[in-house]
Amino acid sequence: MLTGNYFLQDSAHAEIELLLTDSRTILDAESSLFFAIKGDRNDGHRFIEELISTGVRNFVVSSFNERYKSLPANFILVSDALEALQSLCSYHRKKFLIPVIGITGSNGKTVVKEWLYQLLREDKIIVRSPKSYNSQIEYPLSVWQINSEHQLALIEAGISQPGEMEKLEKVVQPSVGIFTNIGQAHDENFKNPKEKVDEKLHLFANVGTLIYCKDYLTIRRK
Repeated sequence: MLTGNYFLQDSAHAEIELLLTDSRTILDAESSLFFAIKGDRNDGHRFIEELISTGVRNFVVSSFNERYKSLPANFILVSDALEALQSLCSYHRKKFLIPVIGITGSNGKTVVKEWLYQLLREDKIIVRSPKSYNSQIEYPLSVWQINSEHQLALIEAGISQPGEMEKLEKVVQPSVGIFTNIGQAHDENFKNPKEKVDEKLHLFANVGTLIYCKDYLTIRRK
C-alpha cells in the first residue's frame, strides 16, 4: 500500500502493472508507475516531463513542484520514493505464501540463483531476480514479479553498507536462506568482517533453513 498525498489530474484509468525507476526502460507507459528516486548521481524528478511525453501518467514523488499541477498526470507525494517502493513491494510479497529462497553473500549470488533455476524449473513454476538484480532499488522490482502462478521465488539481495539488509528482509521475507560466502567486497564500509556478516545475516532473521559453507568460520560461529 502507498500512503501519501494524492494529486489526481489525469482522468484516464489504467491498472498499474509495472513499476518503473529508470526512464530508459519503459515497456508499457500506460500501466507504469514511476518512482522518482533521488540518488547520489541522479534525481528521478528530472525525467517526469520527459516520461509524460512518452505516455506515463502515474508518479510517486518526494517533492511536488507547482508546475506539476498543469501536467496531465497523477502524483503521489511521499517522504521518500525509495522507501515507498520498498513498502509497496513488501505489501505485495505478503499476498503470496510460496517458498522464497533469499540469496546473499559477497560473490556468487547470481550463479547460485541460476543454478537453482536450471535444476528446479522442470518441477516448479519459478520467478527469479532478473540478471543480477540485488540492490536497494532492484530487489523490490524482483519481488514485484511474483504472481499467483508462481510456486517458488529465487531472490538475490546485496548490501554495501550497514543498515541496508533489514530493509531488504522486510521486502523479500525469505523462508530459506543461502549465504554464498564472505569476501572483501565493500570492506571499506564496515568495521570488520564480523560486522559485515552480521549485517548480511539480517536477511535470514526469520528463515526456517539457512544454507552456508562451514569453511567460513565467521558465519559458522553464528
